[in-house]
Amino acid sequence: MKDLKFEQKSSLSRLEAADQLSALAEALRHGGNAELQLGPGTMTLRVPDELRTEIEVEVGDGEIEMEIELKWPTTRSGAGAGAAS
Repeated sequence: MKDLKFEQKSSLSRLEAADQLSALAEALRHGGNAELQLGPGTMTLRVPDELRTEIEVEVGDGEIEMEIELKWPTTRSGAGAGAAS
């Protein structure tokens, strides 16, 4: 079971979609704790320096679908983790 799942579906203008992506890009650029406006509320996420990404584009049935995934662990890796004793 997931600890938290948030999903939002909406129709946006091209400009509104660009604004959302710009806000996300700015949050990623600064790292640390990123505050994202999602609907009526704000979500704060800790964003590490390194992320895993996946971009998927599907074309079919008269539509183009683009998914952009960003993944990172929920725990911080400790200093010296994996060091031999």
